[in-house]
Amino acid sequence: MLDADGLPSGIEALVDLSAAVATRDPDALSAALLRAKDGADVTSVDEILLQSHLFVGFPIALNAISRWREIAELPSGSSSGEADQDWEGRGARVCERVYAGSYEALRSRVAALHPDLDRWMVAGGYGRVLGRPRVDLVTRELCIVAQLGVWDAPQQLHSHLRGAVNAGATVEQVETAVRIAARYLDADSAARVRGVWKTVTDRLENSRDRPTADRR
Repeated sequence: MLDADGLPSGIEALVDLSAAVATRDPDALSAALLRAKDGADVTSVDEILLQSHLFVGFPIALNAISRWREIAELPSGSSSGEADQDWEGRGARVCERVYAGSYEALRSRVAALHPDLDRWMVAGGYGRVLGRPRVDLVTRELCIVAQLGVWDAPQQLHSHLRGAVNAGATVEQVETAVRIAARYLDADSAARVRGVWKTVTDRLENSRDRPTADRR
């Protein structure tokens, strides 16, 4: 369970790891993996590394998981055993939760680019990966925020900053994820990430739907 105002140390270690993966710095990755080994659930570490392939690509995710196996001295993870046909419906539900009122517009926009891309996004990204039950969606979205902040993908970062809030994260929890990403960035890059976050918080401030510790 996530705290209302901040992140438990185990969740913070996962968010930190997600950011470190995006640096492509072997030393930063190894240090974050060691912290995760000491402070986070090992199954959750597997899940966060697995989901990273959606955002930084298979080569980087494969290298990160390989290094994790070395550091943790663990065998390969266990398969979920899920059937492919379960992914599309679950993916639509998870994607709609993340995008809320923008969900239909997102689907239309992506389908206009290519219908297969829309199908892969929903069934593959949200159903096959982000909808897996081994890590809750709020934690996944906070990890995505940190990763995209370091990866320098402002449009997708904006979407997942809002997505984290839509999934149930408090403003304070997202702020923590932004701060974690900023640790890995130079001053100008960190300022850009904070600027994207400010556009989201400004909109929340002007909305009646701003999450609080009492309403998540």
